[in-house]
Amino acid sequence: MIERAIAAATHGRYLMEPPASSGAAPVMFGFHGYGEGAEAQLDRMRAIPGADRWRLVAIQGLHRFYQRRDNQVVASWMTRQDRELAIADNLAYVAAVMREVTREFSSAPRLMLAGFSQGVAMTFRAVAAAPQRVDGVIAVGGDIPPELDAAGLARIGAALVCRGERDDWYTGQKFDDDVQRLRTAGTAVRPLLFAGGHEWSDDVIRAAANFLDESHP
Repeated sequence: MIERAIAAATHGRYLMEPPASSGAAPVMFGFHGYGEGAEAQLDRMRAIPGADRWRLVAIQGLHRFYQRRDNQVVASWMTRQDRELAIADNLAYVAAVMREVTREFSSAPRLMLAGFSQGVAMTFRAVAAAPQRVDGVIAVGGDIPPELDAAGLARIGAALVCRGERDDWYTGQKFDDDVQRLRTAGTAVRPLLFAGGHEWSDDVIRAAANFLDESHP
């Protein structure tokens, strides 16, 4: 058997919610976890006090499928099959979304990225595709991809990195390593270890609210 790959055009989906007030507003791009849709990440960002001052954009992974238990359409960013090709596809797609949004709202004063679980890796990869230096990253329950170097991570001004104490997937060692990698890159890091598991908890929401206040007082 000979296995080959071929490029194909496809359409991605993203959701955008405008800020509560008119005028220039910062933009926050969100990246959901495995087996979720863009709505899940939009809801997480909405739950942060003060997020209504931001333009919220939730980007959905390209690879859609049906959730077996309720038949909802959900998505993932990649699987182990053709992983590197999927990463390249996702990066090109995310870059196109970010270019489109920042072109349409060119007066946006600040840029923030927020990811959960599998979406955290995509969040950090998207930093390289961002049209400008990223002011902040909120990362919950997921690790920094190993291929990103200090120069790429240095494009992040500040980062809130969160882990639940009972999270078996995002281990304490990964959490400590990520905090150190960001600090080495010169990013201002705020680590949060909270009582919980693999979740976007109330503690995360409170910490994210403070993080947004510092980014957009």
